[in-house]
Formats: sequence, C-alpha cells, structure tokens
Amino acid sequence: MELVKIICAVLLPPLGVFFQVGIGKHFWINIILTLCGYIPGIVHAIWVIAKKK
Repeated sequence: MELVKIICAVLLPPLGVFFQVGIGKHFWINIILTLCGYIPGIVHAIWVIAKKK
C-alpha cells in the first residue's frame, strides 16, 4: 500500500497526503505547496508518507 501512496504523491501530491493523513493541516499545507510549485508539493507529500510510517 505504501507504493501506491508514493505513486499518488508523485502524480498528484495532495492525493498521496490525503491517503496517509486525511484532511488535516498537512493536506492543506500540501495543496498550498503544490499550487506554489509542483516539486515542493511532491517533496512534502513524500516526507509526510515517510514520516507517518
């Protein structure tokens, strides 16, 4: 299941974060980062997924 979350984090970062933590502060932070730049959103999503393991 972790592989699916990481793939979602690369393709659509907020979706990967949503699968990991649901709608919370990390989800909204990731949406803002993704809107500011796609790469920061990916980095944050992978960090959230790896941290919550």
